[in-house]
Amino acid sequence: MAKQPLSDLAFQRYSRQIMLSEWGEDNQNALANAKVLIVGCGGLGTAAGLYLSGAGVGQLVLADDDSLELSNFSRQVAYRESDLGCNKASALAGQLTALNSESLCRVVKRRLDGMSLSLEVSLADVVLDCSDNMETRQAVNLACAENDTPLVAGAAIGWQGQLMVFDFSRQPSPCYHCLFPIDEEATPRNCQSAGVVGPIVGAIGTFQALEAVKLLMNQSQSPSSFYQLDGKTLSLRSMKVPCDPTCSVCQRVNTEVPNADLA
Repeated sequence: MAKQPLSDLAFQRYSRQIMLSEWGEDNQNALANAKVLIVGCGGLGTAAGLYLSGAGVGQLVLADDDSLELSNFSRQVAYRESDLGCNKASALAGQLTALNSESLCRVVKRRLDGMSLSLEVSLADVVLDCSDNMETRQAVNLACAENDTPLVAGAAIGWQGQLMVFDFSRQPSPCYHCLFPIDEEATPRNCQSAGVVGPIVGAIGTFQALEAVKLLMNQSQSPSSFYQLDGKTLSLRSMKVPCDPTCSVCQRVNTEVPNADLA
């Protein structure tokens, strides 16, 4: 099928990024035809969603079963006070549509797990894990590994932020479980229990959007990396993620164990 040229309006909207030598019209078309799944529409998901929509990603699937509370607004800045009590995924879809009507949003107002998670991951070109609990992070990681779908995971607490990139389309690849080989935290630590600085959440979410764009344009320089951001010193440390030979997720994926046996 012949490539469709960008419309005049699209060229004008995205002109500042199209003019980059690494970008161009072909990559802009690639973004327009891409689908990104965002799991969690809190501080990370809202920041990432705004920049992905602004960049021209054609389809965004927004998944969250939570509703907006007053304590969310200090860091989840895509929302407005009029959204109080609304489902986060629905409210975010409204904001992203207002930003860019060409970026289509589909809302999933429930917690993704099991077959529904695997299906959504299989349909996505890139998955952003913007959740706030270990159980979801491990489930998203497993689904991405099984479906060879690139994963960009983020986390933030206190003054610290973490960014993890796993390009499962390139094998062999380490995974989130190689870094954190636990399914549940003995004492869960999240924004509600430990506090967080709002701009740290926004910074990590923006980094997630940046890495997602690079993956969609096949320009990722760091297919399997871990980054630690210190908000107090503005230092960013990075490390390559090694494969853990004892990782149960990698062993399951590499031996192609059927999903039914993983319950």
